[in-house]
Amino acid sequence: MTGKQSFLYTTLLYGCAFILFLEWLYPVELVSDVRNMTVFLVYAIFCFAIAMLRLRWWLSMPLKGMGLVLILDSLFLEPSLFSSAWLNQAVSEISLNLNALMAQHWGALTPLFRSLLFLLLIWMLSYLLYYWFIVMQRVFLFVVMTVVYLSLLDTFTPYDADAAIVRTLIVSFIALGVGHLSQEEMRESVRFAWLKKAPSWVIPLAVLIMVSVLTGFAAPKFDPQWPDPVPFLNSAAENASGLENSDDAGSQKSGYGEDDTQLGGSFVQDKTVVFKAKAQDEHYWRVETKDVYTGKGWKKSQNTQYNLQSSDAIDMDTFSDDVPVEEHKAQVTFQNGRPMGKLVYPYGITGFAANGVAADLDVDMQVDRQFGEIRPVQNGSISRLKQYTVQYDVPSFRPDVLRSVSPGDDPGGLKERYTQLPDSLPERVGELAKEITEDATNRYDKAQSIETYFGQSGFRYQTSNVPVPDADQDYVDQFLFDSKEGYCDNYSTSMVVMLRSLGIPARWAKGFTSGEVVDYGETDDDADVYKVTNANAHSWVEVYFPGSGWVSFEPTQGFSNLTEYQEQDSNAESGNETEQDTEEPETDEPDTAEQSDEADEAAQAQETRSNGSFPWGYVLAGAAVIAVLALVIYKTRFRWRMAYLLRKWQRRPDDQIFQEAYLCLLDLLAHKGVTRRPDETLSEFSQQVDTLYQTTDMGRLTTAYEQWLYKNELTSQDEVRLRELWRQLMKRILA
Repeated sequence: MTGKQSFLYTTLLYGCAFILFLEWLYPVELVSDVRNMTVFLVYAIFCFAIAMLRLRWWLSMPLKGMGLVLILDSLFLEPSLFSSAWLNQAVSEISLNLNALMAQHWGALTPLFRSLLFLLLIWMLSYLLYYWFIVMQRVFLFVVMTVVYLSLLDTFTPYDADAAIVRTLIVSFIALGVGHLSQEEMRESVRFAWLKKAPSWVIPLAVLIMVSVLTGFAAPKFDPQWPDPVPFLNSAAENASGLENSDDAGSQKSGYGEDDTQLGGSFVQDKTVVFKAKAQDEHYWRVETKDVYTGKGWKKSQNTQYNLQSSDAIDMDTFSDDVPVEEHKAQVTFQNGRPMGKLVYPYGITGFAANGVAADLDVDMQVDRQFGEIRPVQNGSISRLKQYTVQYDVPSFRPDVLRSVSPGDDPGGLKERYTQLPDSLPERVGELAKEITEDATNRYDKAQSIETYFGQSGFRYQTSNVPVPDADQDYVDQFLFDSKEGYCDNYSTSMVVMLRSLGIPARWAKGFTSGEVVDYGETDDDADVYKVTNANAHSWVEVYFPGSGWVSFEPTQGFSNLTEYQEQDSNAESGNETEQDTEEPETDEPDTAEQSDEADEAAQAQETRSNGSFPWGYVLAGAAVIAVLALVIYKTRFRWRMAYLLRKWQRRPDDQIFQEAYLCLLDLLAHKGVTRRPDETLSEFSQQVDTLYQTTDMGRLTTAYEQWLYKNELTSQDEVRLRELWRQLMKRILA
């Protein structure tokens, strides 16, 4: 290889190395506290230029060292260069930082010393890259390292490496092509004029790069195939499962988070316990609501406005005073020393009491009624209480009252705010909502139609491999028509948006579900202890009904609506029918002939009875009553059987009772038309049942039944848990 060929080859190859090295420097300013990257870029160019000129070491080292000193002097050292004061300050800085290094006090390192280390790193890399690319011709190793580096930054930091990856791809092809051509020339001992023969190698290389880049740009892109590793690593790290994530934590969370502006994507379930609650019933643990849908997520229409309220008289105005309520009390205890600055509370909260707080430290409540946020404060500062007790009224809504609200009722100015939708929302979302609710004539039935739509239309609850909408794609539209896979945020947001497209005021609520029972009360009146983890973080839907207030709905598959409804609707209708039947003879006016016939029949009956004949009329009436009672008992036989087995099971826990209960469950399923095929195992059948009723209880009961059947493994604690699972599943099927 001639001198010109060697210089052209090394210049081109080393230029590629320098461009790749710059990809390492560009993100530093974003991911660190460096504020003057221009200085380091200039020093990098200086060091690479010296290496490119191949100056002798006794000349290159002083030049690089002098450049390093000048940079540090201009940034940090005030005295004149190389003066005694300058030398004293430099020596003092170096001594101080060396002592910090020995003591492993990394935070004590000064900016001057950290800049010195960074400049030395650039110095060394300028030589190492020359050695790798020119001397050893190990181009591929540094290319792989650069791609891995950019990928990690793109995953774990705010740095967007899309353009950097494309630049790296182009430069890497050039470097690999030039390096391979040079190796072949040296191996075959073939010489050719690089400039004269440039088209013979430049054109194929350029075509290869262009085709590769265009193919990568135009080819269809698969959605992420693996879950985002960030939530998994956060959940695995100590104390990384805190509740109050910062605003820049991203849209994919494991647990409760603050930022909901970018929803979508997979996440890893975090089973870290957040708090334990001692309560008598299951209910949502509410934290806040949001009202503005952006097409990508949720935000608030305005800043929170807190008003001070007494802790024993909290008024959230969630539902009307006309709604019947039942007073309850619950105790919340946060775990792992990570209490929230906001209150987690049940619907209908009326009072609050801090546990373990000194009597002279009053706790008041800062309440934002618009977004449902409550903050406990002490002496004007937010208090993060580890344990507190809440009093609350459990509302019980009447479906007939809710149905009396027409779809277009304007709830006193709330409609405009809670029917907001972005202009970019595709029209087919509203068209689908109209199609789903075309048979419903009132607001309640429309909401119920959308709530049950997802469980009947092929949607699947999933937390992994959940696609992220494209930049120009609506979050709800993508879920409803493309993926049909997602978790609570997908379901709840879609229901709110569809309701709003129909002019029905609705908002997005978030907090936690009731959690898992870990300790049952000894009696029916005793409170159970629930364990609530980050995996119980949840979002649901609230719909406004004038005269009743905000009513929650649960569209997410596998979750039950925890709103209580009065079972008076059907009874009231039945009572009206009975009253109408009774009054019908009074409204009719029979003619004289009919009255005469009835009088003759009555007289004849009276004469028969007086003659001592058998009272067949009473017999027939009694038989009719018995027949009706028998029919009612037969129709409700599974409810009676369930009550009998449950009472028997509670009084005398026994393995045989568990078997009876499981067989009763199979009988009930067969009665409902869900039968097991002869060639179908119990496990396969349980999967079919869980899919049909959107639960996992059947699979858990079947697993326990098989363990008892084949291994006789069933403890008293297992029986308590299985009894509750069996009761819940029986109630769901009977409903």
